[in-house]
Amino acid sequence: MTTRVVLAEDNALLRAGLARLVETAGDLSLVGTAADLPALLALVETAKPDVVVTDIRMPPSHTDEGISVAARLRTERPEIGVLLLSQYAEAAYALALLAEGTARRGYLLKERVADGDELTEAIRRVADGGSVIDPTVIESLVAANRAAPSELDRLTNRELQVLGEMAQGKSNAAIAAALVLSERAIEKHTNSIFSKLGLSEERDLNRRVSAVLVYLQNR
Repeated sequence: MTTRVVLAEDNALLRAGLARLVETAGDLSLVGTAADLPALLALVETAKPDVVVTDIRMPPSHTDEGISVAARLRTERPEIGVLLLSQYAEAAYALALLAEGTARRGYLLKERVADGDELTEAIRRVADGGSVIDPTVIESLVAANRAAPSELDRLTNRELQVLGEMAQGKSNAAIAAALVLSERAIEKHTNSIFSKLGLSEERDLNRRVSAVLVYLQNR
């Protein structure tokens, strides 16, 4: 099944380059491009994409248009995934993007998408209901407020590793592969994480989202 993609980027050269990367993937279909927020919103209505790939800052205000689109679609068209692209690893933007859940949401630095495989794989993951957070964004969040007391202080180093992988939208199987552990071991670590963070009574998806938000806000 082909994934329909709409691309929004105000820099014409970058927009053309990103469009080529999408068009070369056989399972992706570029159904429209936009250079500003009004054009993007119009395309969402007419082209009916599965995923919107958009710059965070673009006309008319060059502030947080991408974030506003993600929030609007979360309410009005929750089936549409949103992959944000940025030049900067902005912790506040990542938190705003994930505030209502990680499903179908992604945040990549533009320098990373120079590798077409990174971009197309991120689009596929978001389209499938998963999430993608650039490792550099995770690192910047970990570095912030490192000295402050944190809810994460009760976690072991291994549990922090597992939670860091979870924050990138990875499944238990993918985390197991990344850390060279069994899926059963990862399941035990995640249950311990949920218990220590006081999330034991929530549904599994909610627990994962809540745990990731604790991670992003406290590291």
